[in-house]
Amino acid sequence: MIAVGQRVLVCDGAMGTMLHASGAALDRSLPELNLSDPGLVTTIHESYLGAGADIISTNTFGANRCWLGDHGFPDKVDEINRAGVRIARAAQARCDREVLVAGSVSPAVTALQRRRVGSAERVAVIREQVLALVAGDGVDVVILETFGYLDELAEAVGVVTSLCGVPVIAQATFADDAHTLGGETPREVATELSGLDVAMLGTNCTIGPQRMLAVAEDLVRYSTVPVSAQPNAGQPRRTGARTFEFSVDGGYFARYLRRFADAGASLVGGCCGTTPTHIRAAVAAVRSAPAATVPSSRPRPGGTSSAATSAGRWRAAPVAGTLAGQLAARRFVIAAALAPGDAGRAGEMAHEAAALRSRGIRVLGVEAPDSARTHTDSLDTALHLAQHTGCETIATVATWDKAIMTLQADLLGAHALGIRNVICATGSPPVLGDYPAVDGIWEVDSLGLVTLLAGLNAGRDCGGLPLVTRTSFCIGARVNPGARDLAAEIDRARAKVSAGAHFLVSRPVYELASLRRVVAALGPDDVPLLLSIAPLRSFEAADYLANEVPGVRIPAAALRAMERAGPGAARAAGIELAASLLREARELVGGVILTAAEDDLTALLPLLGS
Repeated sequence: MIAVGQRVLVCDGAMGTMLHASGAALDRSLPELNLSDPGLVTTIHESYLGAGADIISTNTFGANRCWLGDHGFPDKVDEINRAGVRIARAAQARCDREVLVAGSVSPAVTALQRRRVGSAERVAVIREQVLALVAGDGVDVVILETFGYLDELAEAVGVVTSLCGVPVIAQATFADDAHTLGGETPREVATELSGLDVAMLGTNCTIGPQRMLAVAEDLVRYSTVPVSAQPNAGQPRRTGARTFEFSVDGGYFARYLRRFADAGASLVGGCCGTTPTHIRAAVAAVRSAPAATVPSSRPRPGGTSSAATSAGRWRAAPVAGTLAGQLAARRFVIAAALAPGDAGRAGEMAHEAAALRSRGIRVLGVEAPDSARTHTDSLDTALHLAQHTGCETIATVATWDKAIMTLQADLLGAHALGIRNVICATGSPPVLGDYPAVDGIWEVDSLGLVTLLAGLNAGRDCGGLPLVTRTSFCIGARVNPGARDLAAEIDRARAKVSAGAHFLVSRPVYELASLRRVVAALGPDDVPLLLSIAPLRSFEAADYLANEVPGVRIPAAALRAMERAGPGAARAAGIELAASLLREARELVGGVILTAAEDDLTALLPLLGS
């Protein structure tokens, strides 16, 4: 068997991505393909082995009674898992070098199921699947993947080690803020798992290479066992009702996997969005990397263990001084955007908003939450800020996790309390394993939300029934000048305007050519466009946006400028680049929204003088 410590090992990439690319529906059971289309699964295993992977994972992520039960196969756990092992073993036998087969095990439940399934049942679910994976000529190693809650991961480790002597790789998944869905830090995860009988601990999924690097470095720092890291190929881009694609190329992916190896990771690989192309590049990049060591003298760390039908476009008469009034009068709008957090951040946000108001900012945008953990709603936050600061607010409302009746109720309630401005967005849930949309509702998208709001303004609900009164929402919608298919993006923006949008808001822009094309194409629609400006903070941030975030274009000249500036001067260089862009863009747009998630917004206000 391959020994950890001889060299850095490379695991395969995404199974689900490859199955989806081959035509498997996003909402079907992928493990069931072990029975209905074993040849397809075999082809994917062989593709990863051909790319140089040292370990292939069975097509069994989510192959437990809870996940399979949602697809009508609760009684096929044993059959599907044994078939997955058999297919992977056959591919292993045909390979002309030594490779390992890992049995892929997901959490027993999805985030939604966790609310109604207790620990005892989760243990039973994991036990049933693991028994099938290790039966007979079973797997060489069990890999516990994409666990967002440390208690569930520790439970699963205990199940596996109580059943067999097969080595266990335990991987937690972390969000952009370097915390698990349960709120644990890398240090807490490494501390807890290092005290269990695991051969390796690590992280996979949810985030791309750059964000995962910092997590992996902390895991290495606090772990007493080898560490693994398997990032996604950046962030997914929604391309259809339930289809996604990833944009990180093999070169960028491999560059970061080499950095994982240099940081001390013993096993690297890929998760969602990665393909044999990514793994081939990774193998070449880490082949010469020295093996990571876990010295026995390392101290054990301390710590805590489209739905509505429009009845025609109806516009409320603008009130002087409001956003609607400024847009109607074609006055240049200046706004700042804040990101909501947990309930404890409400006071902090009100303080930030008051500071912005004192500097002349009278319009505040509130972004839609993008965290899977508990957070305040954007409408609630917008109302809180309006009441405590006197500023006018614009709430961004995402639709992916709410039914249309819930959206309608929330909006009517917000309107009754004084909220008038809404930016419509579809949004995306966190990626969890092979199922990017596993916890989404997707009953209505951003275009459907525009249509719903226009209907409410016309005095009709989502079913076309008359309301007692009309609302007077000022409706905004997103347009992305950096979209890969700009023609399709412009067509969709026009559809939003036709459905009732009063203004458009760009995604953050870093180059003018695509913005000019959007402005020219939308000229006949005569709709105000607000430009989002988010100054670059560092070369690393610019590199991340350019390579891992779909629909963002960072010019090569801007990347070079940020790299030349170095850490000490990068923030100033980013502000200067933003100021230069705003000077040229000012005549093209109807206003600007300044966003800076990790910066003091008041320090960035001078660039508005551009």
